[in-house]
Amino acid sequence: MSRVLEGLEPKRVFYYFEEISKIPRCSYNEEKISDYLANFGRELGLETIQDKYLNVIIKKPATKGYENSPTVILQGHMDMVCEKDEGLDHDFTKDPIKLKVEGDYIKAHGTTLGADNGIAVAMALAILESKDIAHPPLEVLITSSEETGMDGAKGLDPKDLRGKILINIDAEEEGTVLVSCAGGENNKVTIPIEWEPLKEGERVYQIKTKGLQGGHSGIDINKGRGNANKIIARILAFVKDECNIKLAKIEGGSKTNAIPRNAEALIVLKEDAEEAFFQAIEALEEQIKKELGQADPDFQLEVKRLDEKIERVLTEDSFNKLVAALTLIPTGVNTMSKDIEGLVESSNNMAIVKMTEDKVVVESALRSSVSSLKDSIAMKIKAVAEIIGGEYERYGDYPAWEFKAESKIRDIFKKVYKETFGEELKVEAIHAGLECGLFDEKFGGTLDMISFGPNMYNVHSPQEKLSITSTQNTYKLLLNVLKEIK
Repeated sequence: MSRVLEGLEPKRVFYYFEEISKIPRCSYNEEKISDYLANFGRELGLETIQDKYLNVIIKKPATKGYENSPTVILQGHMDMVCEKDEGLDHDFTKDPIKLKVEGDYIKAHGTTLGADNGIAVAMALAILESKDIAHPPLEVLITSSEETGMDGAKGLDPKDLRGKILINIDAEEEGTVLVSCAGGENNKVTIPIEWEPLKEGERVYQIKTKGLQGGHSGIDINKGRGNANKIIARILAFVKDECNIKLAKIEGGSKTNAIPRNAEALIVLKEDAEEAFFQAIEALEEQIKKELGQADPDFQLEVKRLDEKIERVLTEDSFNKLVAALTLIPTGVNTMSKDIEGLVESSNNMAIVKMTEDKVVVESALRSSVSSLKDSIAMKIKAVAEIIGGEYERYGDYPAWEFKAESKIRDIFKKVYKETFGEELKVEAIHAGLECGLFDEKFGGTLDMISFGPNMYNVHSPQEKLSITSTQNTYKLLLNVLKEIK
C-alpha cells in the first residue's frame, strides 16, 4: 500500500508523521498513541517510562564524543485537537487522519491535521531510531492531554528526568524561537433555564453560521476572526426585539482552545412576523460581513424553515438572561502588551455553548501573561454569572512562562541559526499556553528552555496545514543544535 508522504524529506520524520496519523489521539483518547510510543522505545532497547498520566519518556545515551555533554530534553505532546468540517463522516476515535499533499503543504481531508503537535513526535522518533545523528544524552518527553489543560505536564514526576536543557517543539513559525508564553485557565458559566409550552401557529427556523475560519484561541485571537457563539448571540439579541422570537435550542463550538466556527439556534415566531424576521437577518448578516472583512471573507448565515415539531421554548425570563450572558461575556483581545509590540497580553475566547434539560453551560478559555489581568477578566465573567443568577467556575489553571535574561540554549540556537541560514533568529513571546510554564514551575526554575517549530497555519481547524520545506529547515536546525551541545 502506497504512502501519501512517501518520498518527502526528511524521510523518517514524514514516515513517523504518517504512522502516528493512523492512531487515534484526541485529548483524553490517548491510550493507543501512548502505548505505541512506549513500545517504540522498548523495541529499540532504550530506557522507557510510561506513567499513569500516559506521559512517555524515552532515554537515549549520547553518541560517541558527547558522553560528557549536558542531557537535553526533547519535548512535545501526543494529543491533537480534533475538529472536522460539518457533515464529514469521520470518527476520531478510530478513523485515521487522511493526509494529502498540495504543493509545499501537508493537509488533511476535512479534519484537523494534527501537526500540532505530531510533527514534534515524528522528529523525536526519527532521532531516537537514528544511528548516525550526533547528539548529547537525550530524554524524549511526550506528554498527554496538552490541548485540554496540560494534564500530562501537571502530573509529570520531575524525578523521572535529569536534563536541565529543554527544547520544546511546539511553536509554529520557522525562524522564530519562543522564550515566554501566557498563562491561562478555563472558566464555565452555568445558566439555569426554564421552559414553557409552545403555542400553535408558530413556525420553527434554524439559524446557523457558515464559512468561519476559527483557529487557535491564543495565536489567532488577534486576527479579527468571527466567533460563531458571539455571532449567534448577537443575532438573537437583535431579532428578539424586532420580531418577538422564542428560543428552542442553542449550541456552538466544541473545544475551549479553538475559536468556534459553527453555532446554531432554533427559534420560533408567528407567521405574520416572517417577513420582518428575514429582513432583520439579512441586514445583520450584511453588517457582520462588513465588520469581518478579509479576516473571515466566507462568512454567511444559513436560515431555513424546519418542519419538525417543537413542543416547548425557553421562558421569556430565561431567554433574556441567556442572551444577556452571551452578550456580556468578553471575547477576543482584552489588552495588548506595552513592552512587546504586537503581542496580545490578555484575552478570552467564549468557546462552547451547550444546552441541556435545565441549564445552558458556557465555557471559555482565558489567557494572560499578567496574572492580575487574568483575574480581572475572570471577575467580569463571574459578575455576569451572578447578575443572571447563574454559577461560575474556574478550572484548568496553568502558569505563564516568564522570560529569563540569560539562556545558554537560546544563545546556541541564535548562533547555529545564523551559521545554518545566514540570518538572525527572531526571539519572541507568544499569547498561547506552552507546557514550558508548568515545567518551569515544576522544576523550580532550573530548566533552560526554548520553544521552536516549523511553519503551521490554521491549527485547531480543518484548514490546518504544515509546510514541507519549513519542516526540512526546522529539522536541520534541530540536528545542528544537538551537534553543537557539547
